[in-house]
Amino acid sequence: MDSLLARFAENSFWMARYMERAENLARILDVNETFAQNREGVKEWLPIVQLHDDAERFFSIHEEATADLVLHFYVLDRSNPTSIAATVQMARENARSLRHLISTETWSHLNVFHNRLQKLAPEDLALSNLSRVCAGIKEDCQLHTGIIEGTGYRNQGWYAYQIGRQIERVDQTTRLLDINYHRLLPEVDEAGSPLDASQWNALLRSVAGYHAFRRVNPRGMQPAKVAEFLLFDLAFPRSVALCIRELDGLVERLAALTGRSDAPMPIETLRTLRRIGTETGIDDVLASGLHEFLDQIQRHLITLTDELGAAWFGQRY
Repeated sequence: MDSLLARFAENSFWMARYMERAENLARILDVNETFAQNREGVKEWLPIVQLHDDAERFFSIHEEATADLVLHFYVLDRSNPTSIAATVQMARENARSLRHLISTETWSHLNVFHNRLQKLAPEDLALSNLSRVCAGIKEDCQLHTGIIEGTGYRNQGWYAYQIGRQIERVDQTTRLLDINYHRLLPEVDEAGSPLDASQWNALLRSVAGYHAFRRVNPRGMQPAKVAEFLLFDLAFPRSVALCIRELDGLVERLAALTGRSDAPMPIETLRTLRRIGTETGIDDVLASGLHEFLDQIQRHLITLTDELGAAWFGQRY
């Protein structure tokens, strides 16, 4: 891939990751307000800061993780690179570089979305309005995905976009499961209680997986079943196994499209991820340590992104 195409593929890759990240964050904030609570029935906002590894940045400017402060930090604060406002702005900047390659609809919608976020004020994030605001953000992100699907020309940039989206989905699902699984394991006297069920309900809704989970597990909400679903269900679009399978095929097709069969392909990393996603069972994962398993996937994702950058984007991350 020549340097010009490499730059445009990289823009597509990161546009996808930023938009997927914004949608995921909007869903997490909405679910946290609606469903999530601790064992005393109190809604907590610190786990969201921990989920995104932002504790140092957040507590350098705030003394405590209240609802108002966390919501401002993750929706409106453009100095926070993980906020929705910042990620959508970065997606728009990447789209600007692709202006002559993407459809008019893609560019126009990103501008409308960006401007809508610019007009949000702190008072718009009152808890009584939060669900409406988050629903609007999710819908804009989903509309963007639909526009890309319906108008995107299937060239190198399109495949790079799809690769970025799948990597981001694996990243988000593994982070959510890692930070929540052991925190939500019930005490003996809470197992099966309404609070126990509501906590796992919230985790599934954070990845838009509640209704799909219920189709295959109509009764009960066992932690191991939730983890198995999020990791290995090949019919759920945000499961780790399905995203890895999609990644494998996308990388192979992009390599064929670019004619770079001689490029340093991330074959070993993909093979390892594929083995993790298809040859491991939930019993083995829980026996050997869920955190260690998820950490291993995260490390392979970092390696994969680095290798893709070297092979097609002309740089390492």
